[in-house]
Amino acid sequence: MANIKIIEELKASLLCIIGEFFSLLTRGTNVAKDSILTCISGAILILYVLAQKLGYSCNEVDDEMRKKLKLGIAEEHEYEKEGKSLTKLQNHIKGRY
Repeated sequence: MANIKIIEELKASLLCIIGEFFSLLTRGTNVAKDSILTCISGAILILYVLAQKLGYSCNEVDDEMRKKLKLGIAEEHEYEKEGKSLTKLQNHIKGRY
């Protein structure tokens, strides 16, 4: 039961962070640059912890991200077409391991 409560708290926290993130974006990136970065990193942390609470390891999440990046690059997803964003992220993740 405690795990369910934590999962619900994580979900609520994620929604709050996403709401704050959207609100910050309406103010302009220069005004809220640090706050935007805080929201992005906070959301990533919550998602990793949520994955663990749901039975997935951080390595499984990372492996799935690598698969999605590889597929997106191969299929020339629109993010890849517009500035090689997926390739840049793939290179960043490769550099961590």
